[in-house]
Amino acid sequence: MEQNTQQTISVAAVAQPQSGNTITLLEALAILWKNKFRLMLFVLFGAFIGAVVGFWIRPAFTSDALLQIDVRGSKKGNVMSQAMGDMGALLDVTTPADAEIELLKSRMVLSYVVDEEHLAFSATPTSKLNRLLHREGRMDVDKLNIPAAARAEELTAVATGDNTYKVVNPQNTVLVQGKVGDVLKALYAGDTLVIRVKFLSAKVGEEFALRQGNPLSVVRALSKSIKASEKGKQSGIIAVSYSHRYADRAAGILNTVLNTYVRQNVEMRSAEAEKTLEFLEEQLPGVKAKLDSAEKVLADYRHSIGSVDMTGETRAHLDKEVNLQSQIIALEQERQKATRLFKEEHPSVQTIKKQQDKLRGELAKLKRSAEKMPLTQQEVMRLQEEVQVNNQVYTTMLNNIQQLRVVRAGEVGNVRIVDAAQIEPIQSKPKKFNIFVCSIAASFMVGVLLVFVLRMFKNGVRGSTEIERETDMSVYAKIPESHHKHTRSKHKTSLVEAAPNDLASEAFRGLQTALDFSLGEGQNVVMVCGLVPGVGKSFVSKNLSAVYAMNGKRVLLIDADMRKGVIRSTKYAGLTDVLAGKVDWHDVVADCPCKGLFILGRGSVVMAPSELLRHDDFKKLLDEAKKEYDMVIVDTPPLSLVTDSELIYPHVDFLLMVLHYGIHSMEQIKESINGLKRFADKPGAFVMNHCEHEPGHYGYGYGYYGKKYYGSK
Repeated sequence: MEQNTQQTISVAAVAQPQSGNTITLLEALAILWKNKFRLMLFVLFGAFIGAVVGFWIRPAFTSDALLQIDVRGSKKGNVMSQAMGDMGALLDVTTPADAEIELLKSRMVLSYVVDEEHLAFSATPTSKLNRLLHREGRMDVDKLNIPAAARAEELTAVATGDNTYKVVNPQNTVLVQGKVGDVLKALYAGDTLVIRVKFLSAKVGEEFALRQGNPLSVVRALSKSIKASEKGKQSGIIAVSYSHRYADRAAGILNTVLNTYVRQNVEMRSAEAEKTLEFLEEQLPGVKAKLDSAEKVLADYRHSIGSVDMTGETRAHLDKEVNLQSQIIALEQERQKATRLFKEEHPSVQTIKKQQDKLRGELAKLKRSAEKMPLTQQEVMRLQEEVQVNNQVYTTMLNNIQQLRVVRAGEVGNVRIVDAAQIEPIQSKPKKFNIFVCSIAASFMVGVLLVFVLRMFKNGVRGSTEIERETDMSVYAKIPESHHKHTRSKHKTSLVEAAPNDLASEAFRGLQTALDFSLGEGQNVVMVCGLVPGVGKSFVSKNLSAVYAMNGKRVLLIDADMRKGVIRSTKYAGLTDVLAGKVDWHDVVADCPCKGLFILGRGSVVMAPSELLRHDDFKKLLDEAKKEYDMVIVDTPPLSLVTDSELIYPHVDFLLMVLHYGIHSMEQIKESINGLKRFADKPGAFVMNHCEHEPGHYGYGYGYYGKKYYGSK
């Protein structure tokens, strides 16, 4: 009586409404908890990958430095910056630091650095185990010329001693061998192979892959590797950093970049003075020749005419004329300097021309007034004027040359190195802990994504209320997923025998109770079918038969899946042989370890099993079995694949359709039921197999309290 009461409660619990296809937060957490071991595998795999990646990445050291830009000097003459004032900072006007950063990373600077630091040459260790264990050696190459025809090959340098090595080709032929610091040469691939190793620290036998890169590609890679940014807004302080596998190389390369940039900055600022100096030095010999010629002509004239007394008016006239000539010559120099930067139509050039024309006009007036003087005084004044003008021009040019030389020698750029790069003792990469944590987090997220993607493929019907409302058929049992070894068909013992306290076993006892109330007098043939393969119809048939047998009933389990039946029988012959008239069915019924349970296997394999079911032999078999057994359970093939189940359905008393939890859509279920109803109208019910626990609901049936059987220890 107590057992019947418990089973009645189980049936009532089965009818509890379940959630639909939407997933709440609590359900999502429950899904993740159910897949905790799968997620744990992902996490362990991620931790392994993170550890391998952390050790695989070669260590790198980062050196940094500071540059200071003379912002005021850079803005001098910048009309836009002066006009904008503080508003420029608000509008994010480009600062001088942006231009200097681009110049710092330009090919003009980095091409020299690549040549100076020999960055186009590399010798990389090839041992993967040494890389993983951080035991790689080091080889620095400062001279390398691989013939163009052989650059696609991979030449290998092998350490043969403390300071000796050899170079071999892919065929393991020794090309050159020698000591560190020596220039080694050999004929190879129609050209000369040249190599010089600057430093070697490796175990004997360690190999290094030699490569000669394209200089332009190396410059671009170096430009991407250099990180430069302004500290603060318009502060004029630029922070520069560079990472390399070796700390000394990182500092050395960065210092070379900074020194080259500062030197070129100074050279660019002194370039204008250099060009002017070259021009003046070219013109100086001609001016000196004119001065010497003018002095000689004056001396010869005075010697021919004797001494000439010049009045004060004549001297003032001469000084004024010489002054005008000097101004005209000075303007001519400015005009030539301006024409190197601008065209003749530029306003600056036109202004100088107007000033020259004005001075030439005044000079012409003086010359006309000088015509009133005596001829001797006019000639002497003309010759002295020419001498003084040439002398003043010559003296001015000498002064300018001297000043430009001083400017060139003392020119400083608008950039200076505040902090030079130093050798860093601590590596900056890889950050193993960060890689490890990120790898674990990423693998966990991938695992979560996979869990929910698999859940999406099981987006079928889960609620018994929805099925009953749409089909007018009841759900008699919801059998939970069981991980017991006897759930597999290869075991002869059923789950209810091996694990009677399992949740699934309790669900089968509830299914028996529901069937007892549904079957009428003389109705004892139950057909078990499924929509598709893999729903567990044979599992349901076997355990339901065992439940009846354990309750003292004589049960016959017929494996009517004559194509892929999985219910084992000790007799080789079976249902196909009986329907073919080869044997009597009594002779092929096999006993089972479970007392009261008998099995009629599928029998021999035949080409068309459905043709055997079209005759009355199967109906006669069921009629005879009904009289000899208390319960006859027929396990049939999937409805969606063959017509066997439709042929068997009219001859049974009750239909049990097994559904896979969360797999089938309502349309598939209704279509299958309607297809069977075309052949007969038999009573039936559903059994939901592989059910998952859903939070917020009572459970699968009686006895589910925190996934423990109500009576288990």
